[in-house]
Amino acid sequence: MLRFFLSVLLLFLVSFVFGCVTSGSPAKHDDHSKVHAQYTPYNAEAAAWSEVHQTLAKAQANDRLALIVMGANWCHDSRGLAAQFDKERFKTELLDPNYELLYVDVGKKNRNIDIAQKFGVDDIVGTPTVFIVHPDGEVLNLETAPTWRNADSRSEDEIFDYFMSYAQAFRAE
Repeated sequence: MLRFFLSVLLLFLVSFVFGCVTSGSPAKHDDHSKVHAQYTPYNAEAAAWSEVHQTLAKAQANDRLALIVMGANWCHDSRGLAAQFDKERFKTELLDPNYELLYVDVGKKNRNIDIAQKFGVDDIVGTPTVFIVHPDGEVLNLETAPTWRNADSRSEDEIFDYFMSYAQAFRAE
């Protein structure tokens, strides 16, 4: 009995720590499936490559960075980041003046992987994976792009400051 209890506890802790990393599909018996449920920006039917090219072209034309968020509607961290981006502070102070934002659906980490590979990430390990792309096409955050799989656990200020630091560095060029 104790062994069973410890096994369940360990499984819970691993799932909590790794968030969307270990989940190859939507959580069926998990309260995370209801967190930020109104945010579903990832469109499985979208022509993702076309949208990526359009976003990069708009970034270049408008002298902004491209922000390409590769995630899934089943992932609470992907939805949680979208919820942060929907806040007025993010829209007016960060995104609208500095970024062209695009959400790309990765399904169960098996869709649009070639887009991640174009930006230098071989596999989607966790969702969301977030690319900040300079108008000249250079990925500015390649080392930290895959680290957003715990986005819903991060504070609003931490998220805001991370993206603002790239925007400020870009504006200082």
